Amino acid sequence: MARIIDIHPDNPQQRAVDQAAAVIRDGGLIAYPTDSGYALGAQLGNKDALERIKTIRKLNDKHHFTLVCKDFAQLGQFVHVDNAIFRAVKAATPGAYTFILPATREVPRRLLHAKKKTVGVRIPDSKIVSALLTAIGEPLLSTTLILPDSTEAMTTAWEIAEELDGQVDAVIESGADVVAEPTTVVDFSDGFAEIVRVGAGDPAPFE
Repeated sequence: MARIIDIHPDNPQQRAVDQAAAVIRDGGLIAYPTDSGYALGAQLGNKDALERIKTIRKLNDKHHFTLVCKDFAQLGQFVHVDNAIFRAVKAATPGAYTFILPATREVPRRLLHAKKKTVGVRIPDSKIVSALLTAIGEPLLSTTLILPDSTEAMTTAWEIAEELDGQVDAVIESGADVVAEPTTVVDFSDGFAEIVRVGAGDPAPFE
């Protein structure tokens, strides 16, 4: 099975976080727990990992990949956010939302939506993810871990390690219950909120 790295959900051990960060920096693909199920994560410019993610999830060019960011300072480097949208996004984060926004030049072209030149961004409510992002010093290229024959995000580390053996390099185990719902996706690419998917985040603020 894929390597399992145990990290405490409330007090992430730096040594374990550094082990997971090393996998990412070495070009690996990890599965990690968020506030809306497990996600697949890799280094931003890792073309090989991107192809592996596409293969695992059977994704096409219309899929919005997500940059998982530590905070708004980081998020603002990779997407264009005007003041009105900033306030709406700020009020809902950190949390189980993905926001689709026009990308800046900092985002590798291969991650952009083919026609819209947009990308997904999110700031999860997770101490593990925050610690991991601090350790790698940049956003994670990410997508929710939903297998092609399912509508729910995977939630159990050992099942992921077994199911995706040979396809992911490591799985983070938090020991905590993980919500099965993927994020609520809100598209701001046309300047107003359009709810693309209702998930773990309450859609009411954007309706």
